[in-house]
Amino acid sequence: MSTRSGGRAAEWLVGDTLRHSTEQRPDATAIVVDGRSRDYESLLDESLRLARALQELGLERGGRVVVQTTNSWETAVAVYGTTLAGGVFVVVNAQTKSDKLGYMLADSGAQFLVTQRPLLNVFRSFQGGLPALEHVLVVGESADLPAPCLGFGELVASADPSPSVRGIPVDLAALIYTSGSTGNPKGVMIRQQSMVFTMQSLCRYLRLSADDRILNFLPLAFDYGLYQLLMAVRLGATLILEQSFTFPLEIVARLTDTGATVFPGVPTAYATLCGLSRNRPELQLPEVRRVTNTAAALPPPILGDLRRIFPNALIFAMYGLTECKRVCYLEPELLEQRPSSVGKAIPGTEALVLVDGRPAAPGEVGVLHVRGPHVMAGYWNQPELTAEMLRDGPTPGERMLCTQDFFTQDDEGFLYFVGRSDDIIKSGGQKVSPIEVENALHAIPEVRLAAVVGVEDEKLGEAIRAYVVLHDGASLTEHDVVRACRSRLEPIMVPHEVVFLDELPTTESGKVKKTGLGSAS
Repeated sequence: MSTRSGGRAAEWLVGDTLRHSTEQRPDATAIVVDGRSRDYESLLDESLRLARALQELGLERGGRVVVQTTNSWETAVAVYGTTLAGGVFVVVNAQTKSDKLGYMLADSGAQFLVTQRPLLNVFRSFQGGLPALEHVLVVGESADLPAPCLGFGELVASADPSPSVRGIPVDLAALIYTSGSTGNPKGVMIRQQSMVFTMQSLCRYLRLSADDRILNFLPLAFDYGLYQLLMAVRLGATLILEQSFTFPLEIVARLTDTGATVFPGVPTAYATLCGLSRNRPELQLPEVRRVTNTAAALPPPILGDLRRIFPNALIFAMYGLTECKRVCYLEPELLEQRPSSVGKAIPGTEALVLVDGRPAAPGEVGVLHVRGPHVMAGYWNQPELTAEMLRDGPTPGERMLCTQDFFTQDDEGFLYFVGRSDDIIKSGGQKVSPIEVENALHAIPEVRLAAVVGVEDEKLGEAIRAYVVLHDGASLTEHDVVRACRSRLEPIMVPHEVVFLDELPTTESGKVKKTGLGSAS
């Protein structure tokens, strides 16, 4: 039987965080979406009702529920309803196409799909090939729904809020699908205890409280977005949901109108915001107290602009990957001293830079390994890939995460990202870190965004190609860019080619998408 919120926090399941916050702050605003505020009592009530409905429809302990919805109240209810029923939630981006959705439904063996009426056509294209899928719960208008669809709202409203309580901390809480460089997405298995530990560690080092108001435009299918929900509920804080960063001035207005105090983002969004501020020096958001960044490092020029836009905010530089959510963070007070560092391991964990199994010397490039309760249980249905990522740890029987990413560590233990194993460029017999070249490009005042890749070259093996996006109204030639790089970089690192683009391609989570850039021109 799961521990209630009155039990020790170390024994909590994900659902217990919602119970606890509701007991402490039943009338507090849990979620704001489309201008409507809903409180914790409502979130717990509807989640319990959905949990009971899922159980009555046949959801068993460990059964998978795929949730493909936009950022919404119903997404939060589906996440907590599933976990309170003892199930495993799988949040999928609403923009996911039919082939990918079909793969994830089949791979996970999901018994339930929660979706929205406008997305039903995506489901219909493959519904006959999913024998495990028994029920489709549709958010929105429920009239004339085809079989096997049921109305989500009606189901929740008619159910009793008293599901059978079951589960222990080692049970799976979620599958988070993440794309690799090739092939189908991988389902990262996260246990209940790992998810609870991680949300508590994040809340601690970010110095968050129940008084915070987190504005989140990131998809809840992206673990960075999902944990904004989990952290808000753990604290009893408020989550303000937006759909995207497509219209940045609307997000700026929302930050002001809602009194948001926490703003999580990614480098592409921050670069856009900083570009806007150059023509709008009055653009300032003094109410925001925390700005967080992950996915890639923030170039120093962007940091300077962010300090002007968010004059009262602590800015957190972080690094992580879905397989353990977060690895490390840099204390905001150290950002001036160590602008290129991603800090040290998050509370309760350890990060090691290893070379052939031994600790790397200060400044020596090695592979980052991670120890702690936040490490994934493995990849769903993929034991070979799991064995590549989970290695023997320093204590008997322990499994630690091998990130496959290259790092260095200084003599004080601060970590520095060098590059992903598949990003490192081998040019003229030497290894070149794209990050170093990108930092040099971002130091050019006219450059808004840059991405560097290696392209096949007969003499060098790989030549360095830079893709550059300029600020509005800026004008540079390829010669200008190369000359600026020569003043900042070793000759082997200077781009051989510069390609100007209006925008860089990004993933669903807002990261710059380098896959395919090398073949573009």
